[in-house]
Amino acid sequence: MFHRKPSTLPTADEALPGRPTRPFPLAERHLVLDAPLEADVPEGYEEAIFGLGCFWGAEEIFWQTPGVWSTSVGYAGGITPHPTYEEVCSGRTGHTEAVRVVFDPSKVSYADLVRVFFEVHDPTQGMRQGNDTGTQYRSAIYYTSPEQEAVAHKLIDAYQPALTARGYGEITTEVAPAPTYYYAEDVHQQYLHKVPHGYRCHSATGVRFPETA
Repeated sequence: MFHRKPSTLPTADEALPGRPTRPFPLAERHLVLDAPLEADVPEGYEEAIFGLGCFWGAEEIFWQTPGVWSTSVGYAGGITPHPTYEEVCSGRTGHTEAVRVVFDPSKVSYADLVRVFFEVHDPTQGMRQGNDTGTQYRSAIYYTSPEQEAVAHKLIDAYQPALTARGYGEITTEVAPAPTYYYAEDVHQQYLHKVPHGYRCHSATGVRFPETA
């Protein structure tokens, strides 16, 4: 059941049933940033959720970004409640691998995070990222406010001509309101801190945002 790599999202009837609660424990604190892993967003801070391929390397990129207070990896944009990694990999939950970023907007803007998001992966590949294929690797921006939605669309409009000029196709990034975010298993949290020579799949397209964007 867990070996097929579908290229289309499941319907509600096709999705796995999931469960009412998370089936595994999590560490209390971020191993790199020493922030609470599951804490509410502190006053004056903001939350951003991105999908950009394998979440191991994606999380590392964001925890290294100045102004980011905490990161975690999880599953977003799907149907199955409280999925496991194996279930997400089956393609039968509808989730993409996601990174939750809590940041201080006085130190890093949401627009800057979106620029990082676009410049470290190829947002034109649909249901894959590099050699990783399947719906769990799709590109996604899940906004948490109308202001974030406006920024996401503005930067997509600015970035597309630059990609087109370099021979890339249309941006396939899913832009949608932030859905329920399900934390991934503890082994995946800050994975590349635990396994420094672990798998990294992110590489820039070489396309930068226009100076006016």
